[in-house]
Amino acid sequence: MHDDCILTLSGVHTHIGQYHILQGVDLRVPRGGLSVLLGRNGAGKTTTLRTIMGMWRASAGRIVFDGQDISAMATADIARAGIAYVPESMAVFSALTVRENLLLAARNGPLEQARVDWICDFFPALKKFWDVAAGNLSGGQKQMVAIGRALVEPRKLLLVDEPTKGLAPAIVDSLIAAFAELKAQDTTILLVEQNFSMVRALGDTVSVMDDGRVAHAGSMAALVADASLQQRLLGLSLEAHQ
Repeated sequence: MHDDCILTLSGVHTHIGQYHILQGVDLRVPRGGLSVLLGRNGAGKTTTLRTIMGMWRASAGRIVFDGQDISAMATADIARAGIAYVPESMAVFSALTVRENLLLAARNGPLEQARVDWICDFFPALKKFWDVAAGNLSGGQKQMVAIGRALVEPRKLLLVDEPTKGLAPAIVDSLIAAFAELKAQDTTILLVEQNFSMVRALGDTVSVMDDGRVAHAGSMAALVADASLQQRLLGLSLEAHQ
């Protein structure tokens, strides 16, 4: 077990209605760097992120973030504790401008111009479409707004669910650069992602989910180097997805 984990899930079960989705998840996210959560569709990755955020309530087990048990906390309190969540659905307010979307995310007062400039350095499109309604943007641009919203205030932990889904390669490259810069600035990131060129470039540690639990945990470098392990855990080769 990693000595300094910012987030630890121990024996976490989640039921959604009659469905038993998470079936004893043990997950360790080391402080600093980027951890990747892999797994086939339906393995429980998104449910894990939503359970961490309190959007689904764990029916058993314990979730500890930065030394604090957050298992029974409300989503708003979990966010205030320092976790930001970027869902797969690209959560933006379509009728509001890019500026207004970021302004709403600034819970602790006005937008800091230095922070806005920093976000726009990653995503120049945000500055270009600053006064445009987010609903008029492309999918890639909306994803940039969604990630920008999560970055408006410094967070200890960023949960990101499949940010590259459906995006053009050039936009994926800009996301990789943005996440690499965030890593360099000591934001811990837990990333659910199917784009293996991205996770290979960024991942420090990896956990692979299967059928509602973690089937493998280790370094990303070890998984990338072991084709038979990739095949056994994921039914694919990372090399084939470069």
